[in-house]
Amino acid sequence: MSSHVSAAPNSIRKAIPDVTRRSANFHPSIWGDYFACHTFNSMFDDHFEQEFIRLKEEVKEMLYATTNKLSQQLNFIDVIQRLGVSYLFESEIDEMLRDLYYQGSGGAYVHDHDLQMVALRFRLLRQQGHYVSCDVFKKFKDTEGNYKVCLANDIQGMLSLYEAIHLRVHGEDILEDALTFATTHLKSITTDMCPPPLLVKLRHALDQPIHKDLPWLGAKHYISIYEQEASHSEVLLKFAKLNFNFLQNMHQKELADMTMWWKKVDLSKKLPFARDRLVECYFWILGVCFEPQYSFARIIMTKVIAMTSVMDDVYDVYGTMEELVLFTDAIERWDISNIDHLPEYMKFFYKQLSDVYKEIETELAAQGRSYRVDYAKEAMKKQVQAYFVEARWLHENYMPTMDEYMRISLISSGYPLLTCISFVGMGDIVTKDAFEWLNKDPKIVKAASLIARLMDDIVSHKFEQERGHVASAVECYMNQHEVSEEQAYDELRRQVVEAWKDINEELLIGPEDHVPIPLLTRVLNLARVMDVMYKDGDGYTNAKGKVRNYITSLLIEPVQLATPSLLAS
Repeated sequence: MSSHVSAAPNSIRKAIPDVTRRSANFHPSIWGDYFACHTFNSMFDDHFEQEFIRLKEEVKEMLYATTNKLSQQLNFIDVIQRLGVSYLFESEIDEMLRDLYYQGSGGAYVHDHDLQMVALRFRLLRQQGHYVSCDVFKKFKDTEGNYKVCLANDIQGMLSLYEAIHLRVHGEDILEDALTFATTHLKSITTDMCPPPLLVKLRHALDQPIHKDLPWLGAKHYISIYEQEASHSEVLLKFAKLNFNFLQNMHQKELADMTMWWKKVDLSKKLPFARDRLVECYFWILGVCFEPQYSFARIIMTKVIAMTSVMDDVYDVYGTMEELVLFTDAIERWDISNIDHLPEYMKFFYKQLSDVYKEIETELAAQGRSYRVDYAKEAMKKQVQAYFVEARWLHENYMPTMDEYMRISLISSGYPLLTCISFVGMGDIVTKDAFEWLNKDPKIVKAASLIARLMDDIVSHKFEQERGHVASAVECYMNQHEVSEEQAYDELRRQVVEAWKDINEELLIGPEDHVPIPLLTRVLNLARVMDVMYKDGDGYTNAKGKVRNYITSLLIEPVQLATPSLLAS
């Protein structure tokens, strides 16, 4: 494509008349300078650190104390994962679940007929990358092949089954049957049928199952549920609350710094046609990696996604075809000294993008990882090339086939780029082999990109077509197959379901796998962000609804402490 772009400017300049620029009338940022002016919590001093370490050791002892009772061990691992503190016990949990997998892979399971435990074991092991056969659920079917009616009375078991089902892979018909069975019965449960904490957990699961939820957003929600459970551990609850508030304080400081950077760059005023969504970008990336060790990754991912969002609006909304040819060529050359031919607004944007990459390069050089910058640049070039093809389709009023559309739109979704940038910022666990693997278009990245593209298209295509936009997957499918809009929706949603199965398969550890699970988890989390932000609408472009509440929960409202000070001895 590069040769076509660089050869085109003169001919296009003559052929294209003046164009009236379009506008999408995006609403302004709803946050303003709020996070730049935020007052940070001063409780995180030396005393806090000592108390945090003490509680961490107590929780570790509690974890090891469960090894003699399998049901307690499974439940405790589940709880600390859902409370958002399992990142502090990764090696212990990995060892325990690995031992459990090998102990149970060849023989009978001690809780063989306890639906809650069978499903919980299935989910925890698959989450950890261990394949467990779905045949473990056969025993819960009757002689006619249907799930036993009596299971409907086991609400905990049904909920556990429902959560496990979302880790299914292709060909697991027994789990497809279970999804219908469990969903139907769980939706029929009323307030008088189970205690309030369980009912809240159940309703949340129906809306956002664990496997598709953002771990950190889920942790904030689960803390409040766990506190209401009669069997909760005060030590673990205390630890989870302190952990949440501590990390929230870290996240607030990161966002404050980035808000100041965004204000200094002044893109919202100098490029007013573009979406001003820095805070939403940070929330997006917080869904990908909330843990403290990934601070650098969060910062560079947020800056890159914020710049890419503006670039998307340059290509989709504001730029003329002539300008886009010039800009695409400039990005492919990646030479800040050779942009005089660009219009002023593009010169400004190009310089800001270049500055972000220079910042990344400087930090990586200090870490001895400069080689990663080349991969980051190539990923951005591919992103821009995909944007250009879509702009050309719009200019030529061209309706691509579904295959043509998906080949380009999986890249323009931004997820191959964001996956690459996440690897750039993740530290020693990432090697050149990981980037080379990424360059081979792995199935898990394609699946996450498909989820991103199709979920976005389903909820936003009507608005985008009204303002003038390249055909979405909805229009392409309707045109190619001569079906109704609803039929197109059904097919695209089916493809999203299948893509989740692809992700689940790729997360299972094979004998020759060499991509570390933490890297694959970033891709999984990118898919999760789409499910949270786009399930009921475009929560990024129209950021005044649920996403605003999520941001408030994670970045403004701390967990309320049960006593005047949880640090009291």
